[in-house]
Amino acid sequence: MVRRTRFDDSDCPVARSVDAIGDWWSLLIVRDAFDGSRRFGEFQRSLGVAKNILTTRLRALVAGGILETVPASDGSAYQEYVLTPKGKALFPVIVALRQWGEGHFFAPGEPHSKMTDRQHGQPLRALEIRAADGRPLEADDTIVNKVP
Repeated sequence: MVRRTRFDDSDCPVARSVDAIGDWWSLLIVRDAFDGSRRFGEFQRSLGVAKNILTTRLRALVAGGILETVPASDGSAYQEYVLTPKGKALFPVIVALRQWGEGHFFAPGEPHSKMTDRQHGQPLRALEIRAADGRPLEADDTIVNKVP
């Protein structure tokens, strides 16, 4: 079996993030957790992923502090998976991926799921990157100061 390259000790925040949640199953599990999935079976039905792969990804997300297990909310003997504060902090990442996908992978008028503001039922505003003084920034307006 080929060992996966690890980036958990990289000096790059993107590399460390990809190490924690960079495979598609992990991101889709996090997406489903935001959508309200809590139980193994709910994730499995939604994703159609093999049980062994789902087990591995859930364990990694728990070990990484993104999900935690809690007793089932219905008092049964089962456990549920809930987002931790670290996991909830992935919300802008999920929204950014969603908005990027909407803009680049759907034909005009093609139906797709939509995220709306629960209170008003309105679509979300496009995410923007802003400088500390409030100016909108594009990629060319930034620089990464790498560790020597």
